[in-house]
Amino acid sequence: MIEVSNLTKVYKVKLEKTKEKKAQKVDKYAVNQLNFVAKPGVITGLIGENGAGKTTTMRMLATLIQPTEGVAKINGLDVQKDSSKVRQQIGVLFGGEPVLYDRLSARENIVYFAELNGMDRETANARAEVLAERLGLGKFLDQKVKDFSRGMKQKAAIARTIIHDPSVIIFDEPTTGLDITAARVVYDFLEQFREEGKTILLSSHSMYEVERLCDTVVIVHQGQKREEGTLPELKAKYNQERFEDIFIELIGGVNHE
Repeated sequence: MIEVSNLTKVYKVKLEKTKEKKAQKVDKYAVNQLNFVAKPGVITGLIGENGAGKTTTMRMLATLIQPTEGVAKINGLDVQKDSSKVRQQIGVLFGGEPVLYDRLSARENIVYFAELNGMDRETANARAEVLAERLGLGKFLDQKVKDFSRGMKQKAAIARTIIHDPSVIIFDEPTTGLDITAARVVYDFLEQFREEGKTILLSSHSMYEVERLCDTVVIVHQGQKREEGTLPELKAKYNQERFEDIFIELIGGVNHE
């Protein structure tokens, strides 16, 4: 389970000096008093336009950056006080180019990450082979990832992310740059994770993905929560058939990147 209470992240931003004023630093709220819960066996969508605070929130949950205020817990563990234990509980995948070592094979990338999470090499190798078959990586497992397509790299990144069988999955734009076939693999895995009772937090710009995958959504805008609920609840509340129309209505149809 993920529990977020009054989570806030503030950055100091330097303003350019003018004839009237010297350059000064001001507070910029990337995330501002955010509250939500993501439950096991549910895909929770963290949805917002660019710059809404989604990735910052996920990075705080992943213990990559520290909150300025508020509390976030993973399976009851505080992400600041129990960061090492939290990392053992989570699998995190961010969008963009997958972070893999190009000079290593897919197997070596996956096993290396498994060992970082305390798995012995024999167990890691066995699980890597199982995941590779499920992801369609089987015959490529021992090839260097520098020769992989974008989709193949993403599959290897997914295997690396879940090699230690985490109970909490945090995926930030996992299908960015993928073709339909590769994206379908991600969808299938997320749906399987849900059936296994894992806690899943998903960020996506695709309204199709949200409609297909998410059981509940948290809509954020300029670092703050605007709405939360299941898709049927929100469609009934706003008298809309499409989630996209609800989203546009709530954020005003303007990209505040």
